[in-house]
Amino acid sequence: KAWQARPLDAIYPIVYLDCIHVKVREGAIRVKAVYLAIGITMSGEKEVLGLWLAQTEGAKFWLQVVTELRNRGVQDIFIACVDGLKGFPDAIEAVFPKAVVQLCIVHMVRHSLNYVSWKRRKEVAADLRHVYQAATAEEAELRLGEFEARWDAEYLPIGQSWRRNWSRLIPFFDYPPEIRKVIYTTNAIESVNMGLRKLSKNRGSFPSDEALTKL
Repeated sequence: KAWQARPLDAIYPIVYLDCIHVKVREGAIRVKAVYLAIGITMSGEKEVLGLWLAQTEGAKFWLQVVTELRNRGVQDIFIACVDGLKGFPDAIEAVFPKAVVQLCIVHMVRHSLNYVSWKRRKEVAADLRHVYQAATAEEAELRLGEFEARWDAEYLPIGQSWRRNWSRLIPFFDYPPEIRKVIYTTNAIESVNMGLRKLSKNRGSFPSDEALTKL
């Protein structure tokens, strides 16, 4: 509890926010949402800022999480890397109005591939890669147009989803390639998620909320 309430740095250049679902035994086994915040410090080190439990994932709970980060001393976040949950960017901007919200490209690609048949996935993924690995936002939009021309007839929702979220997907084009790689994915946080998933798989479930937060 002391660790979870400890004071934090005033500024984090990058903060990753993500959620994973795990099983916890509370009489019966329940699935709970574990909210994670990982910051990259000014010296470039990775720091787990906090871990929170709730019954389900939702933007309202994320608002509580970012409010707690502010109450623990965080004054500014330059870039917040997030999953595509509806209302999530608004929750961050309500507390940290200057933060640039970057939707996680990896989550977008995974979501897009849910629409695609197995035999087409490699092709579609390669064409999406041309979009997010473009040199500039302008070139990326041209590549998206090419993607839509090729795939809209079969997979219309993919292009629609990228267009709808475009303003949240392109902030990372303002940065040099080495920084883009850090901010366009939640990989930093997924290494923690993977550890939780592995433990959850080995144990089947966690005996309590406390056992989970001790990790």
